[in-house]
Amino acid sequence: MPRRTERLVVGLGNPGPEYVDTRHNVGFAVVEELGRAKGLLFGRGRALDGYVGPQAFRCARSETPSALLVKPETFMNLSGTVVAPLARWAAGTEALDPGRILVVYDDLDLEPAQLRIRPHGGAGGQKGMRSIIECLGSDRFPRLRVGIGRSGTDAARHVLGRFDERESVEMAISVREAAEAILFWLETGDLDECMSRFHSRWKE
Repeated sequence: MPRRTERLVVGLGNPGPEYVDTRHNVGFAVVEELGRAKGLLFGRGRALDGYVGPQAFRCARSETPSALLVKPETFMNLSGTVVAPLARWAAGTEALDPGRILVVYDDLDLEPAQLRIRPHGGAGGQKGMRSIIECLGSDRFPRLRVGIGRSGTDAARHVLGRFDERESVEMAISVREAAEAILFWLETGDLDECMSRFHSRWKE
């Protein structure tokens, strides 16, 4: 059976209206922006031909370039329980290639609105990433981190809080930049060139 889609782009967040626009949901915001740029609508995964795994996600499918944009709805800490089955579905009968999965998520260790792409690495304390790494059995997949900074409050309260007016403006720009970088990766498949091009821009 041929590969069902070329790449997966997974945005991490929490489902439900109470989490909309929170810092922990910037991964959702980026894949939604990417979907808007491509004119795609998110729907339930039951329409994916041949997929029989967990249904706790919403997705949008791009034909050109071939990609599936995914928003897990398992809550952050269980993201991997959806991502791993989808990755295996996307691969068809071929061996799973983690390098074809890009995950975008919030990062406390970056200043608000800062962006960084890495080809692989650990979870860095992000529980959604930890779940994905454990379920895939690999950390050899690219990721785009969106900075949300730290505050004097505890981390749980901070990530579930919302951006102030100034931060919201900066974050909107970063979300568009992140979506543009991911689209470049999807169209070219060249992560090194993507990192070189966009990191140079983001440092200016």
